[in-house]
Amino acid sequence: MPAGAVRRQSKRPRQRAEAAGSRRPKLTGEVQALNAPLVPIGHGRDQRLDVFRGLALITIFINHVPGNVYELLTSRNFGFSDAAEAFVLMSGIAVGLAYSRGFSAGPMFSACMRVWRRAGVLYVTHIVSSVIAIALVAAGVLFLGTVEMIGKINFARLLDQPLQAMVGIPLLGHQLGYFNILPLYAVLLVISPLYILIGLRSRRALVGVALLVWLVAGMFRLNMPNYPNPGGWFFNPFSWQLIYAIGIAGGLSMLEKRKLVPFRAWLFWASTAFLVFSCAWVQLRVGAIPGGDALPFFIGTFDKTFVSLPRLLHALALAYVLTNVAWVMALFRHPVFRPIELMGKNGLAVFAAGSVLAIVLQVLRVRFETDFVSDAVLLGGGLAIQYGIARFLSAQKALAGKKKALATEAPYHLPSAGKPRLSESA
Repeated sequence: MPAGAVRRQSKRPRQRAEAAGSRRPKLTGEVQALNAPLVPIGHGRDQRLDVFRGLALITIFINHVPGNVYELLTSRNFGFSDAAEAFVLMSGIAVGLAYSRGFSAGPMFSACMRVWRRAGVLYVTHIVSSVIAIALVAAGVLFLGTVEMIGKINFARLLDQPLQAMVGIPLLGHQLGYFNILPLYAVLLVISPLYILIGLRSRRALVGVALLVWLVAGMFRLNMPNYPNPGGWFFNPFSWQLIYAIGIAGGLSMLEKRKLVPFRAWLFWASTAFLVFSCAWVQLRVGAIPGGDALPFFIGTFDKTFVSLPRLLHALALAYVLTNVAWVMALFRHPVFRPIELMGKNGLAVFAAGSVLAIVLQVLRVRFETDFVSDAVLLGGGLAIQYGIARFLSAQKALAGKKKALATEAPYHLPSAGKPRLSESA
C-alpha cells in the first residue's frame, strides 16, 4: 500500500470522531464543562471552592450545638459522612494549591518551613480557643449553674485530674469535645511536605501511600494517644490522612488545570446511586451493615475515628458528584453566596470563632429552654458574628494589599526636576 494511502487512512478515525462530535455539540460542551477544574486560569482563587468550605464551616457550627432542631437539616442526616470529611478534603486541596509551588521551584527548607509555620498557627489557635472554651464553661457553671456542661465536652478531667489535664492539653493528648479538628489539621500539615513531594512525582503514588497507611492504621488500630484519658484521638490522623492526601492530589491536579478524576458518565451515575442509597439508609435508620461483623471494623462499620470505608466512599462520591454538576458550579457564582464565600476565604478565623461561639450557645441552651425560634436567633447570631469577622479580616487584607501596592509603586514616582522638594520649599 502506498505511503500516501496510509496517511490518508490514518486521518479517517480522527475525521469520524470530529464528525461525531459535531453531531453532538451539546454533549461535548457539557463534558467540557464537567471536566473543568475548580481552579480558574491565572492566579486568582476559585470562589466555588471557598463556597464549599464556607458551607462546611456553617454545617460544623450547627452540629457543634447539639440538640438544636436545625441540626436535623445538616448533611450527616442524609449520608454516611458529614462536614468533617468535607473540611479535611478541602484542607488538603488548599494545601496542594497553596504550598506545592515552593517545593517544585525553590529551596526545600523554606518550602517546608512555610507549611510548618502554618501548622504552628493552627496549634496556637487551638490552644487559645481551648482556653477560652474552658473559661466559658467554668463561667457557666459558676454564674449560670450549668453543671451539665462538665460532662458534655470532656471537661471533667480538668477537675478530677487537673495536673494531668494541664500536661495533656498542650501535648494535644487531652482535647475538649468539639475541639478535635484543629489538632488533626496541625498534625497533617506537619507531614504535608512529604506528601507534596510524593504527589509532585506521582498522584497515584501519593494516594497509594496514604491508602496503605489507612489500611495499617485500621488493621492494627494505630492512633495518637490520649492523656490522661485512655484511648486515642477522636480524629485519628493515621486514618484521616487518606482523605487529606486525596485532597492534596486534587489540588496538585488543579494547578495543572485538570481534575484528579476526570468526568466519566458511568462513575458519575454510580456515585449518584451510592449517595441515594446512603441517604435512604440513614433516613430509614437501617443501622449496622448486614454481615459487617465478619469484616474488619473499619470496612464494615460507620466508624468515624478510623474513617470507615462507607464514610470514605460517601465523602468521595459526594465530592465527585457536586464538582461534576454544572448547575451547582454555576449557582455558587451567584451573589447570594458571597457571604459564604467570604467565610470560606477566612476559614481558620471563622472556624475558631465558631468553635468558641458554639460553647457559648451550648451553655445558654443548658441554662434556658429553647425552641425553633430561639434556636434560629442563637444560631443566626453566631453565624452573623462569624461573617462579621470574615468581612473585617477581608477588609484588612485588602487594605494591606493596597498599601503594599503603593509602596511598590512609590519608588517609580520620583519628583520632577521643575518642582522643588518639600524641604526646599519650606
